[in-house]
Amino acid sequence: MNAPATAAEAAPPPPDTSPAVAAPHPAAAVETRFSNTFLRLKKKLERGVGKAIADFNMIGEGDTVMVCVSGGKDSFTLLSCLMALRERAPVNFRIVAMNLDQKQPGFPADVLPAYFESIGIEYRIVTEDTYSIVKDKIPEGKTTCSLCSRLRRGIIYRVAKEIGATRIALGHHRDDMIETLFLNMFFGGKLKSMPPKLVSDNGEHVVIRPLAYCTENDIARFARTMDFPIIPCNLCGSQENAQRKQIKNMLQGWAREFPGRIESIATAMSQVVPSHLADNALFDFRNLTRDTPVAEGDIAFDRPELPLQNHVISIVSEFTDED
Repeated sequence: MNAPATAAEAAPPPPDTSPAVAAPHPAAAVETRFSNTFLRLKKKLERGVGKAIADFNMIGEGDTVMVCVSGGKDSFTLLSCLMALRERAPVNFRIVAMNLDQKQPGFPADVLPAYFESIGIEYRIVTEDTYSIVKDKIPEGKTTCSLCSRLRRGIIYRVAKEIGATRIALGHHRDDMIETLFLNMFFGGKLKSMPPKLVSDNGEHVVIRPLAYCTENDIARFARTMDFPIIPCNLCGSQENAQRKQIKNMLQGWAREFPGRIESIATAMSQVVPSHLADNALFDFRNLTRDTPVAEGDIAFDRPELPLQNHVISIVSEFTDED
């Protein structure tokens, strides 16, 4: 599916006039949505989604894509981009928006149905009281995220089967993938992240992450301007994972201090060289001979070729300058 990445830009969406989800200041919101800055951002996000779909063959002719919409900025943006790309895609595919109401205290059950109706998308609202189950099983003060996610995943797989979905689309973006990479490195001892495409745990579904090339900052800007009816993600009372928060803070610090570093990490995730790591399952080191072709050759005695930046020069100077 190559066309979404290169097709001409779709016409701007009409202003949302539904009373249930209308912006607090409609005139200002509409004007902003048609600004050149916003249209460039919209095009950038749609191009990123289209490229991910093409690169990883995420969606094909006749697919039914179930988009999991939690009510957060990421899933709203994902749904918006997929709907825009469907209008000019060379293949026909069905989109079904799905929300799981887990009966968390204060969850506004009317918001998402009203929004889905206002944009004319097919949708399915599923109500399952997983909140009570989690509260019953997990002691007070302990994180509930692990059990909650397992219960949610099982329900999502079941609903996907019921509606005949061939793809389950999740709203994880590039920064989520990078954070997960470092979480697994620092706390799990693995080089592992979130793949852009995978087979579900039960082997029955293909899960896709079309926002794999999109940054959280761009998504946040887009969501603010679109004025999506965002639902808070902390209704369950659970705190953000402390380890993930550490990683996020570290990456944000790098982004401020060393521009381009996060982009380089993202690129590295798609340019893996197994022969230059140490995993026997990925490269047959045991049977390596002089005739074995090795990617990127022999660099055992070479200094790594890295961009020379000011902060690198200062570090080198510490080891070369005399006292």
